Amino acid sequence: MTTNTKRANLAPLLVDVAVPVGGYYLLKNGFGMSTLAALGWSSVVPALRTAWGAVKERTVNGLAALILFVNVVGLLLSLVSGDPRLMLAKDSGVSSAIGIGILVSVALGRPMMTAAMKPWVVKGDAGREEAWGRLASGSARFRRAEKVFSLVWGVVLLAECLVRVVGAYTLPVDTMVWLGTVILAVAMALGFLLSGALAAGPMAHMVIAEAKGSRSTAGTPVPVQV
Repeated sequence: MTTNTKRANLAPLLVDVAVPVGGYYLLKNGFGMSTLAALGWSSVVPALRTAWGAVKERTVNGLAALILFVNVVGLLLSLVSGDPRLMLAKDSGVSSAIGIGILVSVALGRPMMTAAMKPWVVKGDAGREEAWGRLASGSARFRRAEKVFSLVWGVVLLAECLVRVVGAYTLPVDTMVWLGTVILAVAMALGFLLSGALAAGPMAHMVIAEAKGSRSTAGTPVPVQV
């Protein structure tokens, strides 16, 4: 395991997710900015990352684009006011935006949640990093599991959104104020459980086996022709 490899794996998560999300809460709760202002300023990093990828690298940075999309949805929903049930229902808008973005990435053959999962599978180990690359390019089973991981999260988040919207319009407002948090927590737990069992776990086993096989092959002495 090398520190440089580990940092390289975690860097996209820190820049594309932790910085804008952490920035939002820091600006809103730490500096007392309004929701609208905090969302706007925290959108700067993902907006720049998305623009840089499109112009310089001729690719779309999936995580940065997703965070930007979520922030834009949040900005639009922050303008909604008045009806308390509508205010409760709008809280699920972020989940639906993320879920839709993830499902679209799967349909395009570029599952977005891979960037979030990979660091925890390779664990900064150079051998596992190389094994991941070989499997990603040569194993249909591995690529299928990669898509399943993102698919599970997309479906779970959309289902969580649907349940909260239904609850917002069928249950008492006071009940949904606390129940919404419970629903989100259950959805997250379900997402981790299903994605781990159906995709992340099998992928980790494949990566470990591939890395061990590569090391065994590398350590096998080559017969000398006499």
